[in-house]
Amino acid sequence: MVKWFKLLPFLLAGAVLASAEPARNVKFPSLVDKGLTGGPIPDLAGKVVLVDFCASWCAPCRSSFPAYNRLQDEFGPKGFLIVAVSIDTDPSAYASMIKKLKPSFVVLNDAQHKLVAEVQAPGMPTSYLIDRTGKVAAVRIGFHSGSTEDELRQSITQLLAEPAG
Repeated sequence: MVKWFKLLPFLLAGAVLASAEPARNVKFPSLVDKGLTGGPIPDLAGKVVLVDFCASWCAPCRSSFPAYNRLQDEFGPKGFLIVAVSIDTDPSAYASMIKKLKPSFVVLNDAQHKLVAEVQAPGMPTSYLIDRTGKVAAVRIGFHSGSTEDELRQSITQLLAEPAG
């Protein structure tokens, strides 16, 4: 389990990020060479992507997985991909979460916290919705049952309708 004080920099960064609209010209960093484990890193080129930072100890994170399964199943064939990034440092906690929640999307583990530190995710969960060109279209902190799923569905539909270039 991650100690709360290890997340303090992420929580403090959230005060700035939560109040600012993400710029569409900000590129999300590459997932490559970040020490991520748990499976192959998918090719994100040309796709609308939701990168969601989560942890096994985070109740809202766990409650988001069924909604994310529905979104992946609905929009996956249209060019949408969810990549969850767990910040669990305990491999058994990460594995247990995957086994229990049975995601239909990619879940990688950032046990070394390289990617989460680079993007300065303000809390768990934080999701980054990325357009087809790799630019951040929206940042969402937290997960609130149906309302977050509905908001994501609208945003994903809009981004999928935009041209790739």
